Amino acid sequence: MAEAVSLFLLVLVVVLICLFPAGLASRQPHIVFILADDFGWYDVGYHGSEIKTPNLDKLSAAGVRLENYYVQPLCTPSRNQLMTGRYQIHTGMQHQIIWPCQPYCVPLEEILLPQLLREAGYATHMVGKWHLGMYKKDCLPTRRGFDSYFGYLMGSEDYYTHVRCSLITPLNLTRCALDLREEEEVAAGYKGDYSTELLSQKATRIIGKHDPTKPLFLYVALQAVHAPLQVPERYVAPYAFIKDPHRRSYAGMVSAMDEAVGNISLALRQTGLWGNTVLIFSTDNGGQTLAGGSNWPLRGRKWSLWEGGVRGVGFVSGPLVKRAGTTSRELIHVSDWLPTLVGLAGGSLNGTKPLDGFDVWNTISHGSASPRLELLHNIDPMYNDIAPCPGGERGLGRGLSERSWSGSDFNVSIHAAIRSANWKLLTGYPGCDVWFPRPGHNDSAHSSSESATRPPLKPVMLFDVEKDPEERKEVSADFPAVVEYLLGRLHHHQQSALPINFPDEDKRCDPGPVGAWGPWA
Repeated sequence: MAEAVSLFLLVLVVVLICLFPAGLASRQPHIVFILADDFGWYDVGYHGSEIKTPNLDKLSAAGVRLENYYVQPLCTPSRNQLMTGRYQIHTGMQHQIIWPCQPYCVPLEEILLPQLLREAGYATHMVGKWHLGMYKKDCLPTRRGFDSYFGYLMGSEDYYTHVRCSLITPLNLTRCALDLREEEEVAAGYKGDYSTELLSQKATRIIGKHDPTKPLFLYVALQAVHAPLQVPERYVAPYAFIKDPHRRSYAGMVSAMDEAVGNISLALRQTGLWGNTVLIFSTDNGGQTLAGGSNWPLRGRKWSLWEGGVRGVGFVSGPLVKRAGTTSRELIHVSDWLPTLVGLAGGSLNGTKPLDGFDVWNTISHGSASPRLELLHNIDPMYNDIAPCPGGERGLGRGLSERSWSGSDFNVSIHAAIRSANWKLLTGYPGCDVWFPRPGHNDSAHSSSESATRPPLKPVMLFDVEKDPEERKEVSADFPAVVEYLLGRLHHHQQSALPINFPDEDKRCDPGPVGAWGPWA
């Protein structure tokens, strides 16, 4: 009898290994993080968009859609907080992005997410956009925790030639050069390969070659759907009904990105890894309305602290999510991914500087309350919005020179915002404050009417973003105690802020001699 039972158990184990090789081979889950660039709130199918995103819709429907999820209004800050788990005020990177010739990067004393996962036994691979600094080799992805890297180091480039043109101010010249690397070497053999397809192919090859007995961390930072508006015609053809040429090209770029995400998830299934995979999809910031994106019905866009700049499309999918097919309205922030994923991996946070992120896995997977009650969007005393805002010239000085509020210690002329429970407080100039109309409904009469009815900005503005996610009803006068409390919280955060690190350009960045952007110091 005992021999028969033993034989049965042995056969059962063999069958399970055949059916679920990756799941039994590693108790640690495989983690695949896909980051889109400039993907707007209204640009995903499940938010009602005219753009079709069947793969994103299907993956998110089988997982948890994060509908109260926040990112930063720009790319470098979001990537910085994803990789460090710390607010940008704590890394000195609270102003703008890293421009091509600025000699700085995420501080080298910061321990990044891939380093922590590698310490936990993971194979760590990155494909795509870095944009966290590259002026010296110690700043490169392969020096910051990734076993392999294929992608580009700066913020944007041509989708086909992979060339970036940039003004080198100290030399007063514009230089165009290749920005594409394989590991740390210039990758010159990919001219003509469309970025979205190229990056997804690199990602699927990594998946195909991966040893399933070792846990995988794959970070895919797609170029899509950042400007320039470039896409093969076959992706644009289904959108002939979109009249706006920018929106039409952008829609094609979204479709190409959606296909790329589908190909990555298919590769995970075909290799048997999917059964033990957690897949996260996120945008890095709100959509850029100047390049076809839409955040309707939210106010604002990329570069702004309005909801259109910081409320992000995001979801988590995979068989390990316990409450699949649900929507979470719990407060979650991009800085939460580091402690969440390291916790999921069974890793250690020892050695990191104090984190601003929280482990939100139970919130996502089990539906428990978020440990996050507050969220600092930013405090940036140097803020300047470099893109013109329709109708914005009618009042950048709309009372914004006032420096105090009821004796608060916080200077309310500073560009800042904080979220606490249902409340959101903004100070200074938050950025472009337009409610951009729904695509296909942005006729000039509607736009003019919307611009004319925009209320004047105030140095301190309070919104109940649970009841009013469009930020249409400013209620600071009705809740002065809430205002005073949140100004106190801003002052508290400002006390721990590092000085802004935003150095002048270094003329040694000139890629002319080698024909490729890269480390120069």
